[in-house]
Amino acid sequence: MDDSAADPLQSTGKGGWIRLRTLIHLRWLALAGQAAALLIATVYLDLQLNMSLAMMTIGISITANLIASVVYPPTKRLSDVEAMLTLLFDISQLALLLYLTGGLNNPFAVLILAPVTISATALRLRSTVILGLAAIALISVLALYHTPLHTSEGLVLQQSPLFLFGFWLAITIGIVFEAGYAMKVTGEIQSMSRALLATQMALSREQKLTDLGGVVAAAAHELGTPLATIKLVSAELAEELEDQPQLQEDARLIGEQANRCRDILHSMGRAGKDDLHMHQAPLEAVVAEAAEPHLSRGKQVHYTFLPAEGGDPRQPLVHRRPEIIHGLRNLVQNAVDFADAHVWVDVKWTDTRVSARIIDDGPGFPPHLLGRLGDPFLRHRRSEADRARRPGYDGMGLGLFIAKTLLERSGAEVNFANGTDPAGGVAGPLTRSGAIAEVTWPLAAICIDPEAAKGPLGENQPFSP
Repeated sequence: MDDSAADPLQSTGKGGWIRLRTLIHLRWLALAGQAAALLIATVYLDLQLNMSLAMMTIGISITANLIASVVYPPTKRLSDVEAMLTLLFDISQLALLLYLTGGLNNPFAVLILAPVTISATALRLRSTVILGLAAIALISVLALYHTPLHTSEGLVLQQSPLFLFGFWLAITIGIVFEAGYAMKVTGEIQSMSRALLATQMALSREQKLTDLGGVVAAAAHELGTPLATIKLVSAELAEELEDQPQLQEDARLIGEQANRCRDILHSMGRAGKDDLHMHQAPLEAVVAEAAEPHLSRGKQVHYTFLPAEGGDPRQPLVHRRPEIIHGLRNLVQNAVDFADAHVWVDVKWTDTRVSARIIDDGPGFPPHLLGRLGDPFLRHRRSEADRARRPGYDGMGLGLFIAKTLLERSGAEVNFANGTDPAGGVAGPLTRSGAIAEVTWPLAAICIDPEAAKGPLGENQPFSP
């Protein structure tokens, strides 16, 4: 199976985005405008135009539209080359019509920007460059060679050479600027879309893992008592049926199957009830769960859980949400990846806020990217030491983007910095002098009211379909 097909994030190139039907509809709109402009120019403005050739030019596009509508299905999507050729045809048709109606003396010459802008937003760079060069070449020819516009009195409508040159220069610059601007903005939108897709996939995966844990815990909790009863009764029956070996064997089989059900519950889960106990946990338990996958990777992770000045000595009970767990997990992973030997996770809380600070003793974030951390698809040249520290890492910044996005969805504010942690200082030979990631939540965003937590949770409810 092709990898790109398996991973939607791998397919980042343009192509196959434009429906032929869309370009056909746009062309009908353009043709209606061209026909209306010719009609107004001849009837109301009394200009002398070669209407037969002009209408023939429009008729060529009408024929092409009709053929495309009949031959291809409405859902036909154009490849990059097909879309480029279609837009090149539109540019050529417009240039021919401008040649018959005054060239650059016709103010509608600015419409030649439209096909190039469409290409810049939907096609690859090569196609956009080809269309842009073709448009510049055609308007350059139109500036020198065209059919003059005449009024009914025989007057020639023509701009001064200086104004004509300025108009040509403005269109040329417009082609380059509009194409570059559209490509830049579209590229950023696509990058953000892919990054948000990755974030949604990560959140969905974490949600499934959380739900699966809840299924197993709820099933084991609710079925534990009846299975124990079945096992106890079957053992008593087996003792009382010593004089009936066949029935005694059946009683023992019931006990064995109860044990088997217990083992299955411990090893897997199926769609069942949502365990309400899985929705909340002490702050330390949630942070430890987030960091747990990275504790056995050769780096020491140190935890500190303390109330800040004025904070409740009791550790807060927080919502066990996938966004929080996965976001913190990504930050811990990044710290473990680049730490020399130690990672510190310091958690503090006050009456109004909860903060988690993750620090390592590695080289820190690249200084020139520090202000852009949290943006997706950041790249930077890595040294050989960096490659040895984290092989296979491309420096895309996607992990930090996912972490920041998920944590901000939970109500947090995320900040990144380098340098010695002023709150941590130096502990013997261990210096907190690498990257610092600080996550701060309003207390109400993630914590559960202690008074409300004292009451019963209620019955576990089935998962919503």
